[in-house]
Parts: sequence; C-alpha cells; structure tokens
Amino acid sequence: MRKQTIHYSSPLDALIEVTKRLSFHEMQEQMDSEEFFHQYSQGRLSDDSGHVEWANDYRHYLSLRQELENLLKHAA
Repeated sequence: MRKQTIHYSSPLDALIEVTKRLSFHEMQEQMDSEEFFHQYSQGRLSDDSGHVEWANDYRHYLSLRQELENLLKHAA
C-alpha cells in the first residue's frame, strides 16, 4: 500500500472527508467505527490493509475532532 498525503484547507474540511471515509467503511463492514476501533484495539480483528486503513482514519477523525473542539473553546 502506498502512503498518500492529502492537504486540506481547514481542519473542518479534513474532518468532513475523514467522516466520509469512515461512513464508507461502516457501510462495507456493517459496524460503526467506534465499535470497530474498540475490537481492533483489543486484537479481535485482523491487521489486513482495510482494517489498518479504517483504524488510521478513525485515529485521524479523533485527532481532528479534538483539534476543532480546542479551537472552539479558544474562540468562545
């Protein structure tokens, strides 16, 4: 799998795109991302490329969400 870097104009744009990818994974696997990540982190799911990509997308989602929450706290 080739590593790909994508640049977004804002954390919100990035969050929207990552959320779209998470939605795709969820529909494909019939499992929500939070439950998937819990099971994956516990070693209950394989490390195939699709799961690794989904886990990375979910980590990115959590990071972006935290970044946006911090920005909103400072804006208020």
